[in-house]
Amino acid sequence: MKNKVIYRCSNCGSESPKWMGKCQSCDSWNTYEELISQPKTTSSLSKRKTSPKKLSEVLAGNSDRIVTNIEEFNRVLGGGIVKDSIIILTARPGAGKSTLLLQVANDVATKGYKVLYASAEESDSQIKNRSDRILNGSKSDIWIYSDTSMNHVLASIEELDPDLIIIDSIQTFTLEEHNSRPGSPIQTMECANELLKVAKNNSRPRAVIMVGQMTKDDEIAGLRALEHLVDAVLILNGENGEELRGAWCSKNRFGSTGEIGFFSMTEQGMLSIDNPSEFFMTQRGEGQKVSGSALAVIKEGTRPIIVEIESLVSKSFTPYPSRIAECLRRDQLNTLISILEQRGKINLYDKNVVIKTTGGLQLKEQAVSLAIIMCIVSSVKDKAIPNDTVFVADVGLTGELKKVPAIEARIREVDRMGFKRVYVAKNTVRDSSRFKNLEIIELNTLYDVILHLNMKTIDTAL
Repeated sequence: MKNKVIYRCSNCGSESPKWMGKCQSCDSWNTYEELISQPKTTSSLSKRKTSPKKLSEVLAGNSDRIVTNIEEFNRVLGGGIVKDSIIILTARPGAGKSTLLLQVANDVATKGYKVLYASAEESDSQIKNRSDRILNGSKSDIWIYSDTSMNHVLASIEELDPDLIIIDSIQTFTLEEHNSRPGSPIQTMECANELLKVAKNNSRPRAVIMVGQMTKDDEIAGLRALEHLVDAVLILNGENGEELRGAWCSKNRFGSTGEIGFFSMTEQGMLSIDNPSEFFMTQRGEGQKVSGSALAVIKEGTRPIIVEIESLVSKSFTPYPSRIAECLRRDQLNTLISILEQRGKINLYDKNVVIKTTGGLQLKEQAVSLAIIMCIVSSVKDKAIPNDTVFVADVGLTGELKKVPAIEARIREVDRMGFKRVYVAKNTVRDSSRFKNLEIIELNTLYDVILHLNMKTIDTAL
């Protein structure tokens, strides 16, 4: 059979049987490149290494994992790095991608594995300087390679035979056989495909972690096919200047996509926050009470976390009082304020309300509704809620307390952290006798909670 000539766009990867000045897919000009497509012959198709198997005959087994000492990193990936997996990590510039991966490389190397860290964005000396700062000059078995050629990286893999390969970043590498710029869809996908072959080699499986650049729309740069190709997509969130970083998987073939890992960005690198409940609430001494603060329990993945919600209520001197929420949607805050005014019999029509959380954690669950309302009540009354009290309930438009999912796990976390009482909806807990050191207070309505905490009298002098 004769070779077939095709034309491929270097910008979006679309193909055409003839050359055109303008790409019909991405509207780019003069981006079509001539390629020779060699049809597969019957003889080449017959050279297969394996034969199809019945599903019932395939031996099931768990993939081996490299378990690091970075607990939050292990949690997000479902228990560690799978040895024949390919992972892509993406985040905004400055979020700490390279820092985290250098720490992972050092941890894996100290366990006896060989690591190749290939970077096309930083020189050897830049990586060394970061290593001296965050790893205290570690002498681990980490090999550094700075080059933009993926061909040279693949040759280095053959030479060193590493167990873990880190690529920083995939959009900056090129293959010599493809005449297009770095970061183009063709180069990115072809480089990723070569790394996929390295990771999925049956005779020598290796783990590959790639850094993926993020666009202004908070998506991985390049074709969506890149996300389909990899086993896990790890996203690192965090604003520049803030200490808290959160990592989660939007795709994970070896674990849950609901788990979130928390890190603290410091001068010594990314520190794993192994007990987030202590990080997201203020540690106060015995007898130290502050008004406008309430504790709730959120659930991130399979892990319940206690979070402190703070409020500030002040007199408004404008016709339209401010409603400011740094941690939840403004519509949600307005709804809870309306419930408090109508069902809790507390007027806020002439008062500004500001809500935030300790640590800057975002509130997405309805389970925090009662805690948000009660911290507002505490601020209005200028009366502190006891430090040993937690609220775990939703509040309906009728003012009734509603059940929340995974209530048993949330209460166990409250008990583990040493709190004395928790407010929940009526008939929520099946067997409260299991919690001997925790008083579970089951009430019907929001107004019952206000009465129980002796906050029914409104102090209008703000």
